[in-house]
Amino acid sequence: MDVNAPRKRIKELEVMVADSIKETADTVTLLLFTGNDRLEYQAGHFLTIDPHQFAELERFVAYFEEVKGRKEPPRAYSLSSAPHERFLAITVKEERYTSGATKYPPLLSPLLVKGITRGMRLTITGFTGPYVLPPDVGQRAEHMVHVCAGSGIVPNFSMLKHSLAEHPKLKHTLVYSNKTWSDVIFARELRELERQHPERLRVVHTLTRENPDSLEGPHGAARSGRITPALLREVIEDPSACVAFACGPGITSHEKAEARKSGVAPAPRFLETSLGALREIGLAEEQLEYESYG
Repeated sequence: MDVNAPRKRIKELEVMVADSIKETADTVTLLLFTGNDRLEYQAGHFLTIDPHQFAELERFVAYFEEVKGRKEPPRAYSLSSAPHERFLAITVKEERYTSGATKYPPLLSPLLVKGITRGMRLTITGFTGPYVLPPDVGQRAEHMVHVCAGSGIVPNFSMLKHSLAEHPKLKHTLVYSNKTWSDVIFARELRELERQHPERLRVVHTLTRENPDSLEGPHGAARSGRITPALLREVIEDPSACVAFACGPGITSHEKAEARKSGVAPAPRFLETSLGALREIGLAEEQLEYESYG
């Protein structure tokens, strides 16, 4: 990345919700109509949504701002659409409050998942973020490996679709971890992409809480358990020829703060263990791109 290159101006746009598509029990994709035929963004970018624009959240926003002593910031949501597609889209998973891991209950994601309907108008700001598909990815590697968990699939789904369309020589392997088949986001779409590009895309599902008798599911066969170095060695035949993009839950800022208080290091989460496994099988730092959430 050229640090001296001029930064693009972030734009504020009013959009209309063209559709709200249920992906899983707690995840939806919002298709956003902007009125523009083409928007300039990169696969992997995110947009932000300011919670102050929603009357339904006014009392919650006021309470949080009083408790925190600061203004509530906009929330970032990765684009699940790709730059060559007609509609802009974000895919949102409803966040949960987890004692010890999150300091405050979620504010905006429950509304976006359960309270947004067709025809509603939103104001968004976009597009930005460092976790994007490099324009020279086809020159950097022959094989792009996506290592994702849960809603960490969202920016990688955008990258995968755009790369399949724009980089015809690049092969892809997606290793995607979830609890059960019902938690897999974009299951049908991933199956269809694999069918359309059998020589260029391999999708490997790993499920940590699925019944062993159900690993052969409606969207293919899955492995049982978490992503391990052994699994990555199996799907990455030549580590020197690939780049890896990892996205999923990492150690939260709240967990880090609590760890500093207690003097005990926080336990690694998906992102930390996955990056460790990729390094263990031989990938160098310049071959790794990653983004955490949580």
